[in-house]
Amino acid sequence: MSTVVETVTALAQPIVAQHQFELVDVEFVKEGKSWYLRLYIDKPGGINIEECAMVSDEISEKMDSLDPDPIPQAYFLEVSSPGAERPLKKPADFEKAVGDYIHVSLYQKIGNSKVYEGTLESLSADSMALTVNLKGRIKTLTIPRDAIAQARLAIKF
Repeated sequence: MSTVVETVTALAQPIVAQHQFELVDVEFVKEGKSWYLRLYIDKPGGINIEECAMVSDEISEKMDSLDPDPIPQAYFLEVSSPGAERPLKKPADFEKAVGDYIHVSLYQKIGNSKVYEGTLESLSADSMALTVNLKGRIKTLTIPRDAIAQARLAIKF
């Protein structure tokens, strides 16, 4: 599966870039009996449905022209916005998110939890500072970057 993601990422990156969009993520996952190839694209101010359809058409055409086919089984191609709670995966994603409210899932507990939501205050090469509200008390946690299983932007309620 990682070969499919790598191949599609290399194929999609120039197509997305020519429209001055960002390729946020590529997934190739099996859900039930079906396979899904998902590309998430974005641009400042957000992406719209017509732009997703345009990129989908171009990716589909390019994929159909490849020989050998990098995905031999049947699959559904989905091109969409990463949404308001977009994932933070690349270093640049985290850098852009400084000052934003984020959700972080950890491999192991830090303090009493494996999940935190708070404001990303700062980043270093090996850690980040996250200001969280723990039962009414504001606290800044230092979280090692290698302890992060997943991170995404979050909506504060």
